[in-house]
Amino acid sequence: MSKLTRRHALQAAGAAGITAATTAAPAHATEPAGTRSRSNPLFSPENSALVLIDYQPEMLSTVTSMDTKLLELNVRALARSARLLNVPTVLTTVGVKAGVNHPTIASLRQEVPDLVEYDRMTMNTWEDPAVHRVIKQTGRHNLVFAALYTEICLAYPVVNAQADGYRTMFAADAVGGMSPVAHDIAIKRMIQAGAIPNTWLAVVTEWVRSWDSKYADTGREIGAWYVAELGKLHLR
Repeated sequence: MSKLTRRHALQAAGAAGITAATTAAPAHATEPAGTRSRSNPLFSPENSALVLIDYQPEMLSTVTSMDTKLLELNVRALARSARLLNVPTVLTTVGVKAGVNHPTIASLRQEVPDLVEYDRMTMNTWEDPAVHRVIKQTGRHNLVFAALYTEICLAYPVVNAQADGYRTMFAADAVGGMSPVAHDIAIKRMIQAGAIPNTWLAVVTEWVRSWDSKYADTGREIGAWYVAELGKLHLR
């Protein structure tokens, strides 16, 4: 996967109208938690939960599938959006208590300072009883996943959750693999299992849905923050 330039990222944000839109079609009705229908198959803050897996220094430093500074900003944006929109979020790490890895990177932790960080030894989050229980306790049927690496700690729980009857979505530009090939093959594997590919911005605009919804001001706030942070990265 080629590195995304700052210009391209700004164009993506501008195309979505996340910083400028003021009025649009009437706000869509939101669904009760855990429900879905053919008439409204989209994810909403009321029916979604976010699962963040293994954003630790050891993993981030060995991602080669995309620019890691941009990846870090994108997952921060996703986590910040979930917090501001009151989307339940589960944060987990691997190997911290065993002394193998360090906790969640500081920049992401700052976006979700109140979350409990669940440490595990399993590569597959879905196979850890404590984390699996917390995800289930959110009561949400629609799960948005983001993890490092794409080919292991993202693909495994996504495939398991999909098989268990959940609807799964992943933010492809907020995750990364140890190689472009590993990342791309994992994307294909998850799609074949029924997962929905997306980007962090598209996830958030799906949650906001309309520029005259009750979430519109929060959407604008997130967009303005992201563009400002993006400008600090000096991407080519």
